[in-house]
Amino acid sequence: MEARQAGRLEDKVVLVAAGAAGIGAATATRAAQEGARVVIGDINYEGAEHTAARLRERGHDVQAVRFDATDDQSVRDLVATAVELYGRLDGLHYNAADLSEHNFGRDTDAVDVPDEVWDRTINVSLSGCLRAVRHAVPQMLRGGGGAIVATSSVNAFNGDLQKVSYGVAKAGTNALIRHVARRWGSEGVRANSVAPALTLTETVLAEQRSGWKEAVLAGMASPRLGEPQDIAALVTFLLSDDAAWITGQTYHINGGLLLT
Repeated sequence: MEARQAGRLEDKVVLVAAGAAGIGAATATRAAQEGARVVIGDINYEGAEHTAARLRERGHDVQAVRFDATDDQSVRDLVATAVELYGRLDGLHYNAADLSEHNFGRDTDAVDVPDEVWDRTINVSLSGCLRAVRHAVPQMLRGGGGAIVATSSVNAFNGDLQKVSYGVAKAGTNALIRHVARRWGSEGVRANSVAPALTLTETVLAEQRSGWKEAVLAGMASPRLGEPQDIAALVTFLLSDDAAWITGQTYHINGGLLLT
């Protein structure tokens, strides 16, 4: 069991939507270490429960729930479960995306991208974020406020030659987050997004092409590629009261790949 010490999210209730692995799992871990009670939602329930069980073994209060970002009732139930378990909702990290080879691997350009890839990508990454906001914001308002952080991407900004669906979905996410910040900011709800570059998640590490890491690193102003923990550190900061006067922003976290 880890030694407990007060952190920036002490006693807050944080929901990580898509937290079985990668950036979401790293956020769930960091939030728990910072003192939060955490609910991990994921379509991969077994993965979410594995992450939750690992954190419970360390003495943290973490629960796993199966949810489907494309199903409004499932998203509603996820938020309701968090509130039923802990009485309120203070923070939401929306991290869902379909990065499968069948979907993300076929996301090409605006001429050739299949309609089903476009539709699936928008549905999970952008419409799913809308569903999460739709159900989370009323709960946060009942508790006097809260913080939302969505995972965006450098692809929303760099005009990539490929991955048109993903880039558009993430650009839309940034616009949605600005809307939320403006609409409910005076009532205590903050909203921001984080835009990582290529991050060494399990999915990325499974890539077998030789030389790809070196090619990406060559464009960075950093000596290394990003880790999920790097993104999680920024997300948990934005969920915390240390970021109380930060809202409506998109934070670039990309090792200097894109300088703005």
